[in-house]
Amino acid sequence: MPSALAHRPFRRLTVAWTFSNFGDSALYLTVAIWAKDLTGSNAAAGMVFLMLGLPVFLAPLAGQLADRLSRRRLVAGVNVVAAAGVLALLAVDDAADLWLIYLVTFGYGWVGYVTSAAQSGLLKDMLDDDDLAGANGLLTTLDQGLRLLTPLAGAGVYALYGGGAVAVLTASMLVIAALVVLTVRVDESAPTPAAEREGFRRELTAGFRHLRATPQLADLMLLLAIAVAITGIANSTTFAIVEALGLPSEFFGVLASIQGGGSIVGGLTVALLIRRTGERTAVGVGLAAVAAGLAAALAPSVAVVVAGAVVLGLGVVWAVVGMVTLRQRLTPTRLQGRTSAATNMVLNGPQVAGTAAGAALISVVDFRLLVAAMAATVLTCGVVLLARRVAAPAAVTDEQPAAQTV
Repeated sequence: MPSALAHRPFRRLTVAWTFSNFGDSALYLTVAIWAKDLTGSNAAAGMVFLMLGLPVFLAPLAGQLADRLSRRRLVAGVNVVAAAGVLALLAVDDAADLWLIYLVTFGYGWVGYVTSAAQSGLLKDMLDDDDLAGANGLLTTLDQGLRLLTPLAGAGVYALYGGGAVAVLTASMLVIAALVVLTVRVDESAPTPAAEREGFRRELTAGFRHLRATPQLADLMLLLAIAVAITGIANSTTFAIVEALGLPSEFFGVLASIQGGGSIVGGLTVALLIRRTGERTAVGVGLAAVAAGLAAALAPSVAVVVAGAVVLGLGVVWAVVGMVTLRQRLTPTRLQGRTSAATNMVLNGPQVAGTAAGAALISVVDFRLLVAAMAATVLTCGVVLLARRVAAPAAVTDEQPAAQTV
């Protein structure tokens, strides 16, 4: 059991996070189904996921907000605002109201970046550095577990009672999460005093500059960005892989669930891996596992592909939690929100580009070549990371001069 659970504030934050994530998972898939039902268009449904992805380009604003306000109150407040926004979906009656679905989805996506940025700082404030890996691993495990179950629950509620009922369910989960967060007792670090702040543009980009100026993070973020970008192609190759196995397209959902099971195992084991090897090594090993999982898709065997999905889920969690933990540990508390937001933009932006490239290439390039390119690129990133030796600094504190960390 993660030692972080010994801390009552973390236990309460975990409960709140579970409620809000339940609402997230129930909503995301359902609104896409709703858009499809209203219009009969796959493109209309796909636009929902685009609306969820576009807020990544506003992530720096979310980070700025998280570093300027009480993060505990901010998380509670944005959950209530998000609940009110979701309830606007009750006004959707027909295809003419599709714009409202897109607007709510876009806003909900941006709220996710605000809460993610605020949560990074809250964890840093309430936990010792040695507890961060276990905390991040536990939250990831819960996230993956909910992703296996709650989309089915959301789809079931939608099928029985309609989209409005799903909106009410999600809004209820968000309000409960907000109320639980308000019971969390944590001594929050103070933001940078107004008199010491720089201009708006430099404040907004402080997270990016910190990532670039910290040797242990700079190359890691570059290699991860390359790996994440290339794996965006996987969204287009998966159906081709299933087809090559002679299976119906519905098997895609089975593979996604199996990968989720591997991710749960990854969340339960990542703290031990980090304790024994360090965060950077955990990221490198995770990337190597992702490469192996991707390469398994080249085999003309269902059993091998399924095993690869498990390894893929495992590797993704090891890499992501290793990166997040190292970033939290080497970032001053006053910069946690902006650095978290910068990380999201650095990784999710290239992934959007990779997904677009995959959609364009899958019709003209054999999927096996695309899978092989993904596996080779990710493995190369992992090997380069494992081969590089960068001095491991102590955890960064707010007492250090700003010039050393920004």
